[in-house]
Amino acid sequence: MAQETEKEILDLKEVTIRFAGDSGDGMQLTGSQFSDTTALMGNDLGTLPDYPAEIRAPAGTLYGVSGFQVHFSSRNIHTPGDTPDVLVAMNPAALRKNLVDLKRDGIIIVNTDSFDAKNLKLANYDKNPLEDDSLAGYKVYSVPITTLTSTALKDSGLSIKDINRCKNFFALGLMYWLYNRPLEPTLSWLNSKFKDKPEILKANETVLKTGYYFGDTTEIFENRYTVEPAKLKKGTYRNISGNEATALGFVVASMKSGLPLFLGSYPITPATDILQYLASYKNFGVKTFQAEDEIAGITAAIGAAFSGSLAITTTSGPGVALKTEAIGLGVMTELPLVIINVQRGGPSTGLPTKTEQADLLQAMYGRNGEAPIPVLAAATPSDCFYMAIEASRIAIKYMTPVMLLTDGYIGNGTEPWRIPHANEIADFPVKFVTEAEGFAPYSRDKNLARPWVRPGTPGLEHRIGGLEKANITGNVNYDPSNHDFMVKLREQKIQNVKNDIPDLTVQGNTEGELLVLGWGGTYGAIKEAVDKATSKGIIVSQAHLRYIHPMPKNTKEVLSKFKKILIPEINLGQLAKIIRSEFLVDVLQYNLVRGLPFRSSDIENQIVEILGGKNGK
Repeated sequence: MAQETEKEILDLKEVTIRFAGDSGDGMQLTGSQFSDTTALMGNDLGTLPDYPAEIRAPAGTLYGVSGFQVHFSSRNIHTPGDTPDVLVAMNPAALRKNLVDLKRDGIIIVNTDSFDAKNLKLANYDKNPLEDDSLAGYKVYSVPITTLTSTALKDSGLSIKDINRCKNFFALGLMYWLYNRPLEPTLSWLNSKFKDKPEILKANETVLKTGYYFGDTTEIFENRYTVEPAKLKKGTYRNISGNEATALGFVVASMKSGLPLFLGSYPITPATDILQYLASYKNFGVKTFQAEDEIAGITAAIGAAFSGSLAITTTSGPGVALKTEAIGLGVMTELPLVIINVQRGGPSTGLPTKTEQADLLQAMYGRNGEAPIPVLAAATPSDCFYMAIEASRIAIKYMTPVMLLTDGYIGNGTEPWRIPHANEIADFPVKFVTEAEGFAPYSRDKNLARPWVRPGTPGLEHRIGGLEKANITGNVNYDPSNHDFMVKLREQKIQNVKNDIPDLTVQGNTEGELLVLGWGGTYGAIKEAVDKATSKGIIVSQAHLRYIHPMPKNTKEVLSKFKKILIPEINLGQLAKIIRSEFLVDVLQYNLVRGLPFRSSDIENQIVEILGGKNGK
């Protein structure tokens, strides 16, 4: 156990810390370990990993800076924090790139060993910012992290390169001390990770403890800080990312439907983690196929759906473009399939490691012909779990492809997730057709879904493919009236989904001056903005769409009860276009497309500006 300190421990309600350094400095690991430990202590939290787009940008440059932000609190929070209170900068480039976001009077902890002439030049500094007045107004703590790490490991027998790789654990240990976090969870993780590499294990343990005890023995810190556990709903919690939650949701959907799970996918940032997570669940009968390209991934999944599996395919926007024709094949064959789009910055390769929500119109309309599909969107990292189950249920019940939209922020970001009991999630068992008498491949149930038949079932052989089908028989048919009928029938089937989804709910007054309407990963920022505005006496309401096509039955009714509707989006107004065209109501847009999630303060400012400082009464 770590020794006690005599320095005063100050109680804080919330803290936002950003770890930043070169892409080889281990900032993602450092932030993840700090987040996991903080979750174990019972704090509510939100995280924002920020990766460089280049696989290995030149060391020390602004292009190579990697960051990880964690916001933790003793009360419920919904974002990774607007601006950090603390910046841990491992080199000059990390300081230069992130200083603009740091709060005034914020804490800066810098690795002074990296502030040499070479690294200063790479970061475009003419002078050393630690030696002039450019950091006036901040609390700067200069720590020779590289030197202290090297000293601690001088007798380890490791190479200089391997020793330098350990310095992130010095920073982690120091932050554990400063914010009164225990070492034990990370020590346990190290033992699991490096049990077969005892020299690496010992080195990282040593450096972690060295960083912790440096905080305890140095004179530069006057205080320590603590953040009490949050009052969360009773249950068992774990820290989870959106991509892992998505993967677990599909495993549960497989169990609840009784179908084997098949993923056909091609790796693409930021969706690859879902493939990697699912590959570890072979004991649940999960089959993962890493295809040679996006087209092979989705067509393999369509084949798995035809054979009777719960079939999914994962990708990001550019991959959806490549899968488009096959999604149309899924619409024509009327087979259940879930397409997960973890949205990223575009167009083209765009910003592959940054978040965006600019694929909504692609999800709604990005196919040739009239090819409607349900479109769902997860709101938070943990909501990805439930929406993966919901997308699977709808795909199976209505025999249709479904697109589930997440994004890079909620896919990579984490939050505490209350693990549900198995009986909290309803079963949706599948009944395959086995009786040949009266069978027709395109007959319909009350939902307009066609029968699902496992291939090889005696007497139930039927035609399938991308050509237009005759109603009921499924025979190839080019008759104009039949095509018109089938186009409208497939559209009506998707519209029927609105009979099976919950109403749109409103936080706050159900009518009034202003409604903030969002979708997808903007939920947290909008909620915090609305909550902050409300706490100041401003009357404003919030609604959030998780079902986008079709929308809930009461959507028009909800919108009609507000004089003004504000839609913040990380695009140029895609939901705004849909709302205008569907409901013939005007909306106010707030659009920022920076590769970053919204700050709640930005949305709060929009609320205040729209209401003109009025409280809405």
